[in-house]
Amino acid sequence: MEAVRRFVEEDLAARAKYLQPAMMPLAWPPPPPTTAITLETSSMRTLRTRAIAGTLAGLGLLGLSMPVRAWVYPEHRDISVLAVEKLDPDRKALFDSLWRDARSGHEQRMCEQAADSKQGLAPACIDWAAWPAIAGDHSCSSKKMLDTALDTDWILQVADVAAQLKLDLGRIAVTARPEVNFRNQNVIADVQRLVEDEALRAERTNALRTSDTRLQRADVEYATRAGSNNAHFLLPRPHTDTTARQYAESTLSPGSEISAIGVYAWFHLSALQKATRLATEQLAPQQRQALARAMLADEAFALHFLEDTFAAGHVAGTWGDVSQRKGTHDYYNAAGLEVFTWKGGSESMVLMGDAHMRPEDAERAAAAVRISLQQVIDHAAGRNLPTRVPHTPAAPSEPDAFDVCKNNNLPRRDEGVRATPEVLALLPDVLGPTPVPGLGPGLGSMPRFRAEVGPFIGFVGSGDIRMINGGYDSSVTDNGWIAGADLSVRAGLGLDGVVGEAGDGLVYASLGVRGDTRSSNTLPITSPALEAAGGASAVRSRFGISSRLRMPFYLIPGDLLLASPLYFLSPETYTGMAVTAGNGGLIPWQSGWATRFGRFQFVLGRELGATFYGYGFDNTMTVPGATPGAETRVVDFKSILFDLPILEYRPYRAFDTRQSSAVLIQLFAGADVPKHTAVTYPPGAPGVKLETIYSIGLRMIFDWRRYF
Repeated sequence: MEAVRRFVEEDLAARAKYLQPAMMPLAWPPPPPTTAITLETSSMRTLRTRAIAGTLAGLGLLGLSMPVRAWVYPEHRDISVLAVEKLDPDRKALFDSLWRDARSGHEQRMCEQAADSKQGLAPACIDWAAWPAIAGDHSCSSKKMLDTALDTDWILQVADVAAQLKLDLGRIAVTARPEVNFRNQNVIADVQRLVEDEALRAERTNALRTSDTRLQRADVEYATRAGSNNAHFLLPRPHTDTTARQYAESTLSPGSEISAIGVYAWFHLSALQKATRLATEQLAPQQRQALARAMLADEAFALHFLEDTFAAGHVAGTWGDVSQRKGTHDYYNAAGLEVFTWKGGSESMVLMGDAHMRPEDAERAAAAVRISLQQVIDHAAGRNLPTRVPHTPAAPSEPDAFDVCKNNNLPRRDEGVRATPEVLALLPDVLGPTPVPGLGPGLGSMPRFRAEVGPFIGFVGSGDIRMINGGYDSSVTDNGWIAGADLSVRAGLGLDGVVGEAGDGLVYASLGVRGDTRSSNTLPITSPALEAAGGASAVRSRFGISSRLRMPFYLIPGDLLLASPLYFLSPETYTGMAVTAGNGGLIPWQSGWATRFGRFQFVLGRELGATFYGYGFDNTMTVPGATPGAETRVVDFKSILFDLPILEYRPYRAFDTRQSSAVLIQLFAGADVPKHTAVTYPPGAPGVKLETIYSIGLRMIFDWRRYF
């Protein structure tokens, strides 16, 4: 797996020269590529090697760029609606006037109301309150966000999915996870509360599963748009005595690592600069309308990231590798996090995160959003303010094109649109109510959690029982039963829940030893020897070498491997296929379904087991003689038992910072295919044709993994 990691990292480094303009901050946008991408192979062996490498690298790239978002679409929109509704009457009138100007020429797509709190399912238009929800998660720049909102049909599908998700989440209470004390006399009540909590968690998981599946269909770049940077996160504080000013400088200076505060400030500045032009310049009606539209787009894009700062997982999950960021993000979003704000004082607040927003969370975030929006409105209206951004004639009339998905650092702004002291003086009013992030790595950092993402090794023990439809010899017509046990070592790549908890991007191969009992059905008694022995089992007890391979698929089993050359031609397309595969496939019937008692998943085609009998272990059986009364024949043969899991139930899973354990129950079907038969007794006896044995059974698995 280390080789796969190096392969992915080298590929990312090569792609970065072309895809990441952040590395060339003074030449934005980047020039078009002048060289073509070619795929050269010297032999079929090289082609096969690159196919396998492409499959693993594509899946590895998916793991390295695991998307981790803050509030979900309807939560972002609700925050924005609340902020607009609580503007004072004068500013609300000014905002509505700006929205009317912005709608000019786009009345069909842009809703009449800028923030419609009563908008329901299947909206026919997009309001301004939806723009912050589209930002970041469904677009990578203010310009792209506006183009998406105005010119694409799929964004209406996204809005419909979000409206349904809002209804689904609205029926699910946000509560603290109950603790069970088995020494408490009320342990039964504690267990009941725990089961009820699991039911709520399952209901939320399933609502997100349905939403994520529909969003991925509507927006094919949904899962891969957010890269492996920290654009949606707060950067950690380096020291306990870091002041607000020092923290601001570390997040806003050119070259700073990209972060939620840095992205917010970038686009808020762009909006303020455009607002100064609206207040100062004599513009033709069409110019004013375009500038107002661009200004509102920049501010909406900025507000997405300001809203992100109030999600618990984005305050806590700000450092570490992808697995740590995602695991910490998911834990604190659901469990909550106590924080203080940059305003100081002893008063704290508890934040929740995506899909767990409470009314107080929305109110808190909306208050900061309202302050930011008021600054833009006041500048656009030309109000006499104590601190005012000077007229910025160089501010473009188009929305800002800075791409937050491909940049890892903030570039230096062009001459004429750089931040002034007045801009920096305005930011504390907005950022003062935002949470103070935790410390970075080292003493005093808050507990970290990991998601099941990345390479792992593990051990697996399983026991199963299966019903067979007869025996290798055609004379056996009765069904029988065989029990077996398996012990294997496993290595693979964990990509569980690429988009959400319902996904399964698990890839692994395992090798072990399997032992079977003899079958319960017997051969017909056709000789005195068999009669004296009381008959013989249709299938004898035996040992074999077991192997297993698991990999998600896009449409048909194995298609990611077959399509792997596409990774070298179009990494984004192949990674998109891998995302879809990891979340249930193009036809998402393999997504997990959570219940209060565990998780169910239809897995047919994702996993194949093969046990080799007669390879390193004896594998013999007896069959009747070739003619009535003839001596029973002894046959030495090899066989391969193929098994295909159909349905998987996971009643238990635990995961800490490095290790995971799970109990699974699988319904599977099998086919035991004999080959290389040879009659060893009596000498000279004619050969025999053995039949394939078909079976169906249940397997219980204990799965332990150690992640790296």
